[in-house]
Amino acid sequence: MASDRSAAVAPPGLAPGETFGDATLALIERLLQDGARHVVALMRHSAREYAPGVHDLQNPLTVEGRDLALRLGTALPKTLTVRGYASPPARCMDTAALIMEGHRLAGGSATRHRPVEALGVFYALDQMKMWKGLSGAGGLPAFIGQWVRGAVPPDALIPAALATDLLLRVLAARLRDPVAETSLDLCVSHDMSLHLLRAVLFEEPAATAAPVRYLDALVLYEREGRLMLASHDRASIDITARITASA
Repeated sequence: MASDRSAAVAPPGLAPGETFGDATLALIERLLQDGARHVVALMRHSAREYAPGVHDLQNPLTVEGRDLALRLGTALPKTLTVRGYASPPARCMDTAALIMEGHRLAGGSATRHRPVEALGVFYALDQMKMWKGLSGAGGLPAFIGQWVRGAVPPDALIPAALATDLLLRVLAARLRDPVAETSLDLCVSHDMSLHLLRAVLFEEPAATAAPVRYLDALVLYEREGRLMLASHDRASIDITARITASA
């Protein structure tokens, strides 16, 4: 999506020797060790091209991006059965397919993947107005901050709180319907959706928002009957009441 116009090289925040997807793998492994049996990961797609003159949603994964997605799947815990969903653009569908292929090749179990519109830019009412607003805001985190404050044209985007609740509803439905005793629902999306949830649910200020890197994720899971949302760089938060209210 056009909001993914970060540099096509490693954004800041990668530790020496770390590669894209490492933080997500560590987060999933930690949640499983803590007793989670079913997790739902809202993940940004892998590294992609930024070809000029091509509609942004048609930019595919790079060769590196394909390798990174395959690598992540190979490294996933093999106790997991993986089921995949993705935003319809090819780079998201291919990310899901390659992660699942890597998981299978390394001895894991995976079912199938399919497109889900709610993992795309469903919140855009007028994409041209949205892209213009994003360009004028000086960056995606700043634009998300404007959206959360209600400072974007009302005919450009649905309200940020509503978009958050609708996306959570889709993720929670996967959590309530596990495909196996220990499983991962992989939901591949875009950085804008992850920034939105971080801003609304984690109340992350635009001025200090960390970049959403390729293959970064927020992970939904259940703990003692509560619905929790985990980030690799913040403490988990209880979102039970929000999901219940939006159901």
